[in-house]
Amino acid sequence: MARKESADTAANPGRLKQIALTYKMTRRADSKVGLVVAGVGIVTFGVFLAVGFLINHPIYLGILGFILAFLAMAIVFGRRAEKAAFGQMEGQPGAAAAVLENVGRGWTTTPAVAMNRNQDVVHRAVGKAGIVLVGEGNPNRVKSLLAAEKKRMQRIVIDVPVHDIIVGDGEGQVPLKKIRTTMLKLPRVLAGPQVTAANDRLRAMGDLMSNMPLPKGPMPKGMRMPRGGKMR
Repeated sequence: MARKESADTAANPGRLKQIALTYKMTRRADSKVGLVVAGVGIVTFGVFLAVGFLINHPIYLGILGFILAFLAMAIVFGRRAEKAAFGQMEGQPGAAAAVLENVGRGWTTTPAVAMNRNQDVVHRAVGKAGIVLVGEGNPNRVKSLLAAEKKRMQRIVIDVPVHDIIVGDGEGQVPLKKIRTTMLKLPRVLAGPQVTAANDRLRAMGDLMSNMPLPKGPMPKGMRMPRGGKMR
């Protein structure tokens, strides 16, 4: 029991520090986030408290209003923080890989399975919807990268559907912030064992960047393929 309490005590400062860092990051991109979140909390609590006085239950409605105000503040803050994070990532090479890593459980992400010297890149995610190839970079060049990788996937895993997404704001493209939603809307056609089998076959096949150390998240600008590196 004592160990559990000490673990919870040690974890709380970490959570608070993370929230503080997230707030600072969000405030750099959204200077009004503090006022908006506080306003939502005050209005929500005020409405419930006023209703409580009207029906002669101010304590009960006040407590309920406080809880719901806190929940509303957390939701609004989360959405604005997410928007700010996407705003900072947009345009950076490898940003889509960072998004794919957070799609959710059941997805296995492999960043940079194909790349050219112009830093156009294709990432891969495997889940119950099949294989999703996400390309970012120049749309015209990315199309050829995606086509080649899609053809390769269809040779290796014949019975698995392969979807492709081009990151961008143009026609037929998917904005960075909508990648997760788009992937989650894909029909689930594979069972768990089929997903595992597909991942095993793809790992056995190997990837372009499997022997190349990459930092997590967006890749730094200026990163280039090594000379003599095989490109797909």
